[in-house]
Amino acid sequence: MSGDSAEASGERAVAAGGDIGSVSTGDFVTQVARATVLPSEALDFSRRVFHLPQRAEQFVGRERELRLLDAAFTGTGGVVVHAVHGLGGIGKSTLAARWAADQAAVYNPVWWITAESPSELQAGLAAFGRALQPALIDVLTDEALRERALQWLSSHDGWLLVLDNVSDPSDIGSLLARAPGGRFLITTRLGAATWRGVTKTLDLDVLELGEAVQLFQRIYDGPADGVEDLCGEVGCLPLALDQAAAYCREAGVTPRRYLDLLALHPAQMFAATAEAGDAQRTVARVWEVTLERLDGTPAVARILRTLAWWAPEAIPRAYLDGLADPVTVTEGIRRLAAYSMITLREDRISVHRLVQAMARAAGREERRRESDFAARTLGEVRLEGHAWDAAAQGWAAHVETLASRVPAEDDTEELASLFVKAALHLAALNPTRSAALCARSTTAIEHLRGADSAEASGLRLLTGLAQSWQGDFKRAHPLFERQLSQATQLYGEDHPTTFLMRCLTISVQARIDPARARARAEETVERVARTLGHDHPLVLRRRAQMSVLLPADVKPDSAGSRLADAVGRLGEDAWELMPLGRAWLTELESDIEFGRAATLVAKMLDRCQSVLGSTDAVTLALRLEQVSVLFYAGAAARARMLVPGLIADWAEYMGDTANTWHLIEYLAPLLDQTNE
Repeated sequence: MSGDSAEASGERAVAAGGDIGSVSTGDFVTQVARATVLPSEALDFSRRVFHLPQRAEQFVGRERELRLLDAAFTGTGGVVVHAVHGLGGIGKSTLAARWAADQAAVYNPVWWITAESPSELQAGLAAFGRALQPALIDVLTDEALRERALQWLSSHDGWLLVLDNVSDPSDIGSLLARAPGGRFLITTRLGAATWRGVTKTLDLDVLELGEAVQLFQRIYDGPADGVEDLCGEVGCLPLALDQAAAYCREAGVTPRRYLDLLALHPAQMFAATAEAGDAQRTVARVWEVTLERLDGTPAVARILRTLAWWAPEAIPRAYLDGLADPVTVTEGIRRLAAYSMITLREDRISVHRLVQAMARAAGREERRRESDFAARTLGEVRLEGHAWDAAAQGWAAHVETLASRVPAEDDTEELASLFVKAALHLAALNPTRSAALCARSTTAIEHLRGADSAEASGLRLLTGLAQSWQGDFKRAHPLFERQLSQATQLYGEDHPTTFLMRCLTISVQARIDPARARARAEETVERVARTLGHDHPLVLRRRAQMSVLLPADVKPDSAGSRLADAVGRLGEDAWELMPLGRAWLTELESDIEFGRAATLVAKMLDRCQSVLGSTDAVTLALRLEQVSVLFYAGAAARARMLVPGLIADWAEYMGDTANTWHLIEYLAPLLDQTNE
């Protein structure tokens, strides 16, 4: 040794040109001060490096999504980044694990990193570094291992990294920037807008019902009773299915019993898992984490707790306008959508039913406050247009859902009023649903105001009418009889109000006991005629109405003769002639007298258009009937000319494509033949 130079020879010799501290020799890592010398095997990457969770074992369906991932990662050259996003618990991680498991022959390494926070990402990169170079496990610090992993990724391709549950794109920004080649598959709750400029995304939805049942039974392996109902109740959400199936299996309860427990104790059941289950991967915990991230945004909680009481689909954003100022409401909606807690499609909001159930999982008093607020919010919605258009029908559907989620014993007068309003909107197109809401309102008001109150009396009458519209005359008749008795006590036998109530009662009775109804009708009209006079307008109108309301088998005269008689008594322009005209039209069509039927329907249509307009529901029905009658009357060319205008007005009235297609399907046979 001379100066700063040094030489060494011989096996395991060391030479130094200065002070080097301590040194040891051997075929292992040798540290000399701050320098590190690696053995040759530490740099050997010919072996396979593979690490994925076992979630792929509980995988069903998703064939479309797997094909989309295959397509997204096809190609060579450069780095490829793709993100799968969706609601917490929807199966993003399971999909990623299944797809990545199939890539073992394509990529090396295939490695899974939980990346929900920066610290988890850093720990995952260090673990990846140890897997790449196991000889360094006891030599380098975690920081050095992370750096070596990043250096390796930046200088190689042909690898696949899965970054699971990324909460913020900025957390992985530097990692993506240092990898010019290779593949990143990301799972995240953040929506597509958050990843703009970073990567393309795949929006993951819930399972199909059949797939949900398959997943549940694969885990549960017990009696099948209630499985489909349970899958539907949890909205086919994979995490909820896994949690419920494991719980049922371990607790020895059926899916039907689990449904009962879920209805009675939602908060506890959303948090319950099997003994060996991960408490951090329950529905309750997964969404709790998301809501914690949203905690600083005003209106988020209020929006969720309001949406929780309505139907899960097609909620107009405008319903939420009154919750706060426009900016606050918009920001709350934006953040909920960004974290996939709600879905936005144009001006409509959708929310998973389990998110709704979680938002409703509170004590009774808090639930009452929240449901009352949701009811007031619906009550303040301004509906434009007529009672049968799509907006009104959609609003009524949300009221129905609210009614199904509020216990009847918690009904208030405000709720009863809301239910009645919805029932009136539903009456023309959905009498069965209308009757159910009317009955619910009647029960509430009888309890709150008393069975003999004017409000309860009016609602019983409305309920009876709704039940009549749906054809449930046996249930409607006692209500009408009760109202008739009450009217008689209040006003007397011969009062016009009693007369009207008696006519309505008889019209319902005619569907049950026609012979008795006819005798009662004749007695009623004659009794009032003696009091008011046979030519009194009220008597004439009621006589015409009673005639058409009685069934055909108790009518001695044809509908045509009764119509002529009514015209003589009431005049040609009386609106009361419309039911008789409808009855005669049906009679003419049954007798295959389509020529006379075409003349009659034209007169009725003129009257309807002058009173109701061309696009009212009654008018549209007559216009449709006119097309049919004209075709069968041999006036096919004229019928064909009427069809385009009818379809256009029908589409505008219904407000949705499906019902318009039903109309076109109905008209198709006529159109095909009229084109011959």
